[in-house]
Amino acid sequence: MQLYDSVQKTKREFIPQEEPKVSLYVCGPTVYDDAHLGHAKSALVFDLLTRVLKANGFEVIYARNITDIDDKIINKAKEQNKTIKEITDFYTNAYHVEMSKLGVKRPDIEPKATESLEAMFELIEKLLLSDHAYKTSNGDVYFDTSSDCDYLKLSHRVQDESQKLQRIESFSEKRNSADFALWKSVHDDGISFESPFGKGRPGWHIECSAMIEKHLAKKGNKFAVDIHGGGADLLFPHHENEAAQTRCATSHVLANYWMHNGFVNIDGEKMSKSLGNSFFLKDALKIYDGEVLRFYLLSTHYRANFNFNEEDLLSSKKRLDKIYRLKKRLFGLSHKNEKTAFQEQLLKALSDDLNISESLALIDEMTTEINEKLDNDAKAKETKSQALSNLAYIEEILGFGG
Repeated sequence: MQLYDSVQKTKREFIPQEEPKVSLYVCGPTVYDDAHLGHAKSALVFDLLTRVLKANGFEVIYARNITDIDDKIINKAKEQNKTIKEITDFYTNAYHVEMSKLGVKRPDIEPKATESLEAMFELIEKLLLSDHAYKTSNGDVYFDTSSDCDYLKLSHRVQDESQKLQRIESFSEKRNSADFALWKSVHDDGISFESPFGKGRPGWHIECSAMIEKHLAKKGNKFAVDIHGGGADLLFPHHENEAAQTRCATSHVLANYWMHNGFVNIDGEKMSKSLGNSFFLKDALKIYDGEVLRFYLLSTHYRANFNFNEEDLLSSKKRLDKIYRLKKRLFGLSHKNEKTAFQEQLLKALSDDLNISESLALIDEMTTEINEKLDNDAKAKETKSQALSNLAYIEEILGFGG
């Protein structure tokens, strides 16, 4: 199996540390608002990846976190006069319902930041003891980026001397402009948590490092996880900072393989709340069937930016309808789970860095060929049996046509 490593910028043969076991961690949603199409795209990509890994005989342990500590969550709670738990429970449940409608399977582990505070404290204390972090007079704890000679190597960024020496004028205790918060102190009545560093809240980056250490990392392994995934926008600073924390606080590297999915654009423009074109998944599901959205959002290679428009979506619906028309011709028939040449070809295509274009072309070709055979001989038992096996395999590995 070949996967494109977005850090090494090359396709690599996938070899897990403890074959056949595979550990996969994906950055999940910050639950302060409804999920949008970008969340859906990322969830679908890594749902597909887990299915393909399993089809190749791997035993996958898949963790996707829920970020339930964040300033945006706190602000939403204040706006609505609710507790942060009420906000996060509501949007977490909504996320689960919407992902289910897309056919996205739940991960094996779904850790929450609020349930991982002790793991965060442990990492921060290790970073302080090893001089990779420092505490300021007001109680904040920062990661010292100048202490890590490998900082920025993940995202291939260059920091010049002026940036290294630059200080933030408004707060002179921050040593370097790139230093990021591990723990943010809270001195008023705002929402906070008790910690060895005083009352406060964790920085975003430490949350994922801690959850990986708690649930997936194993002592003695070179890498905390085999694969780390997320949206392309997370490579810097989030994944860069995650990797730095883990590298400096533990005896292992964060991940062996990095996978990042592309952005979602709406009619050619990058989707964002600031542009006012953020398309919530719940609204899309009111208009389009979840299976059609799944087919459409997976129809472009995961690394490419995805341009959402109705014309392309309707074209995807037609391709999906073609599968269902074939299925209708086979209604009521039973079949054995026989292996076919088509299934081997489909798995081979998907095992090549999730090559969806070739996969969908194979499906189109197969459905056309089967329909032609049935047109010539409507009672062809072997053709029908193979067709049923192929359709069942498509549903199993791609999650549509069921």
